[in-house]
Amino acid sequence: MHIHILGICGTFMGGLALIARSAGHTVTGCDAGVYPPMSTQLEEQGIALIEGFGAEQTELCPDLYIVGNVVTRGNPLMEAILDQGLPYTSGPQWLGENILHQQHVLAVAGTHGKTSTSSMLAWILEQADLSPNFLIGGVAPGLGVSARFNPGQSLFVIEADEYDTAFFDKRSKFVHYRPRTAVLNNLEYDHADIFPDLHAIQTQFHHLVRTIPSTGLIVRPTHTPSLDETLAHGCWTPVEQFGPEGDWDSKALSPTSFEVSFKGQPQGIVHWTLTGEHNRLNALAAIAAAHHVGVQPERACQALSQFAGIKRRMEVRGVVKDITVYDDFAHHPTAIATTLAGLRSQTGQSSRILAVLEPRSNTMKLGAMAARLPGSLEEADLVFCYGETQGKHALGWDAAKVLAPLGDRATAWNDLDKMVQAIVQASQPGDAIVVMSNGSFGGIHQRLLDQLSR
Repeated sequence: MHIHILGICGTFMGGLALIARSAGHTVTGCDAGVYPPMSTQLEEQGIALIEGFGAEQTELCPDLYIVGNVVTRGNPLMEAILDQGLPYTSGPQWLGENILHQQHVLAVAGTHGKTSTSSMLAWILEQADLSPNFLIGGVAPGLGVSARFNPGQSLFVIEADEYDTAFFDKRSKFVHYRPRTAVLNNLEYDHADIFPDLHAIQTQFHHLVRTIPSTGLIVRPTHTPSLDETLAHGCWTPVEQFGPEGDWDSKALSPTSFEVSFKGQPQGIVHWTLTGEHNRLNALAAIAAAHHVGVQPERACQALSQFAGIKRRMEVRGVVKDITVYDDFAHHPTAIATTLAGLRSQTGQSSRILAVLEPRSNTMKLGAMAARLPGSLEEADLVFCYGETQGKHALGWDAAKVLAPLGDRATAWNDLDKMVQAIVQASQPGDAIVVMSNGSFGGIHQRLLDQLSR
């Protein structure tokens, strides 16, 4: 079958393209701004890419068009597909119907930690010689790619996103995945561009819960009222809890090591380079999910002791003059707070933390979380907040006013060059500069390293 993918350079759709190719299909695709690294990864796999969404692409005569959720009505190619009555579907639906229905799906959902937890889980299964298939929204160095599919393998780890499926299917993507093992990592209000309130997201999570068989397993954190409310609407699957007072718990032995216990019994110790309670909780979720498919906790702990993290999750981009520049994907006040708290637990009070923030996600740009920002940045010694004033990435709120409770510690900028200069001038040996954005942020990481070097 020839499949043509609209929006192929997105993380999910690019991964889906690799999976479709591994399943034996001919795959082509298009996007606005065909760009690395996904374009390079796809071209290396022999997948032809077309720049833009021109209506003439219907002349390729594929058997099926797979439509990414970046595509809207008015898109020239989509309009041609509709006008000509050509067959199309969404990425999640195609994946569910053609790939996942034959797999034991281990889905990792939640407002935070999906990429980290699914990467940990895939890594554990890989180290246990189970060679899992996977589709993850990031790249763990040990795994090398964000997606892999071998029809001969039966386990499939997937990052289960609650964002909507396509312009013609407003259900969450994860409703299509039909997991047997489901991690519901946490649940907060997010995606203000498509969800009016937390209840709307809880409804989608309960749709997911309804699809999990009674022979499956739900793994969830303790002390999470929003999940309590969700599961109270009905749960037909065994549940294991992780975190304080849960079935799975941990005890910190140092900032980078902890002991894992199950029902009060020690299971193993993890020694790794990651920090913070949020990463320990992600690890517990991954260990519990792996245990459901037969991996002993001790072996899972050994695997995580070799886990090198994933790109854009407190990734060290460079060290210049004893100043460390980190890249982090944090795009929600809770994620910002946990990132900074994890770093503070590692450095103590001996080092300053300079938080460099670009509120770029739709939720952040709309200002739905703006009031929570000052509290989430409390651990930072200095805060530099960048916001564009026009275009699709423009902030809908005044960053200077919002961050005023932080006093002189926080400054707001709309000129990236001037902000980089200010950060460099404020930096001193021993500092940690944490750049937080879910976009490219104008290549600020390398710009900081270059100017610090001078």
